[in-house]
Amino acid sequence: MIRPSDRMPDELRKIELEINVNKHAEGSCSIKCGDTHVICTATIEDKVPKWIKDTGEGWVTAEYGMLPRSTDIRMDRESKKGQAGRTHEIQRLIGRALRGGMDLRILDGFQIKIDCDVIQADGGTRTASITGGFVALYLACQKLLKEEKIAKNPVKAFVAAVSCGIVQGEPVLDLDYVEDSNAGTDANFVMDENGGLIEIQGTAEHGTFDKEQLSQLMVLAEKGIKELVALQKKALGI
Repeated sequence: MIRPSDRMPDELRKIELEINVNKHAEGSCSIKCGDTHVICTATIEDKVPKWIKDTGEGWVTAEYGMLPRSTDIRMDRESKKGQAGRTHEIQRLIGRALRGGMDLRILDGFQIKIDCDVIQADGGTRTASITGGFVALYLACQKLLKEEKIAKNPVKAFVAAVSCGIVQGEPVLDLDYVEDSNAGTDANFVMDENGGLIEIQGTAEHGTFDKEQLSQLMVLAEKGIKELVALQKKALGI
């Protein structure tokens, strides 16, 4: 099968990560996955939500949004019409994913908010937000360490995410919009650098998919996430 982007089935889109793109945020990262571009910023707050207070843990949460011309037609800002269910679901996913790589006990007394703003969308905005968001989160943790507000690094393992799908009967890695909109099956995988699974979201759009196909997608996802983690660390200089 020839992919629209001329990539091999197991090939990521061109990935670019740039850190410190926002001078005000405690951590920031621009991530470009092909034509999907997301700005991720981290904000440190010296307080935690009421429901986690006195538990001995801190918190990591996320917000997600798409700018009006991030797609081929203009959409209204959600501040005007109210938050959509899709947005709510995605930002909860991002928060869960980022917490999967953290020891929240070390963050006791602190909350880190990750804002993920999609400036251009071409598929995989939630996975790009997780991958870029973790870089911004890491930078915020480094700031807390440098200022001696925490005793050690709360990052247990790097976390990244990628989409996979069955397109024209063939498993492929990192779907762009054209592939995603025509996939028989599409799935998002969130994993840590050790191959530990944090979340899988998979849907058969037409018919069903079987265990063998799921295993094929898992293999592709693990390969892609290893490459993404390497790029995260390269951007951070570690």
